[in-house]
Amino acid sequence: MPYNQKCKIVKKEFLKDDICKMVISSPEMAKETKPGQFLEIRVVDDIEPLLRRPISIYNADESKGELEFIFQLKGKGTNLLAKRNEGELLDVIGPIGYGTFKFEDYKNIAIIGGGIGIFPLQELSKRAKEAGVNSKIYIGFRNKDLIILEEEFKKVCEELILTTDDGSNGKEGYAINYLKEDVKKNKPDCIYACGPLPMLKAVQSFAKEENIPCQISLEERMACGMGVCLGCAVKYVGDDKVNYKHVCKNGPVFKATDVEI
Repeated sequence: MPYNQKCKIVKKEFLKDDICKMVISSPEMAKETKPGQFLEIRVVDDIEPLLRRPISIYNADESKGELEFIFQLKGKGTNLLAKRNEGELLDVIGPIGYGTFKFEDYKNIAIIGGGIGIFPLQELSKRAKEAGVNSKIYIGFRNKDLIILEEEFKKVCEELILTTDDGSNGKEGYAINYLKEDVKKNKPDCIYACGPLPMLKAVQSFAKEENIPCQISLEERMACGMGVCLGCAVKYVGDDKVNYKHVCKNGPVFKATDVEI
């Protein structure tokens, strides 16, 4: 079960003008976190905005008892959260998500992400490396000005392929194009993906064509984050029958063959 705690903001920094990273203290959550899980954060102690904001866990440091999360300033909630300061207490529920990244049965994996969708892939990459699993990471951005966390990802993989749509940094084009090229030479045991929906659909289709196991992390608008409000439903086709699962409770990570996106 997730915890509901008042967590101290240990550190806050802006990676870009609109990208903020926070570190909070919670030994209990840091110990329990699995790759792919997220937090439900109350951005202010006031009534408005009422709903918490779901934000992926970027890194869990059990030795320090700390969690790191990164978010983009998009609307009222995230802008208010970015104004919170070091030393303040955040009302946090977490870690949330029964569907997490599973890598223990594999030796060589491919990880692909795009834009701000790369954030939950860091914990996966780190845990896989600690377990002796070889990973090759593909991350794509629209242009060089949007690139973040390149050096951090280099530390947790065997090889990093960085792409930009316009070729302004790294390799030119989409990250999935280079994944496809590499699969022809060396097929990974499993593919993991998080990012924009068009990218996820392309990865899902490619993995199916190549008969490669694939796990994808989905994002949906959420209210409760506990599966009660039923707002984050996704069509589930596993178990040879069609029904609906919820990204917050059953995900956010699913087998690519089990969901329609």
